[in-house]
Amino acid sequence: MYSEERKIHLIEEVSKVENEAVLLKLETVLNTYNSKNGKKPSIYDFVGIISKKEANEMKQAIAEACENIDMNDWK
Repeated sequence: MYSEERKIHLIEEVSKVENEAVLLKLETVLNTYNSKNGKKPSIYDFVGIISKKEANEMKQAIAEACENIDMNDWK
């Protein structure tokens, strides 16, 4: 039960905090922890990571490099 006592103590301490910056940091830590442990990654987690220009450059590089067949590679 020691961990339960620690949780209660933390709740009591957080309830005493009046500094908005401290509350924001606490909230950030909890949100980061919960987002890593609470769900599996989704495709939507990656939306906006690269720009359309970068995506088009990647598509072009794949098309140029991966769609070419060298018949001599099979010998």
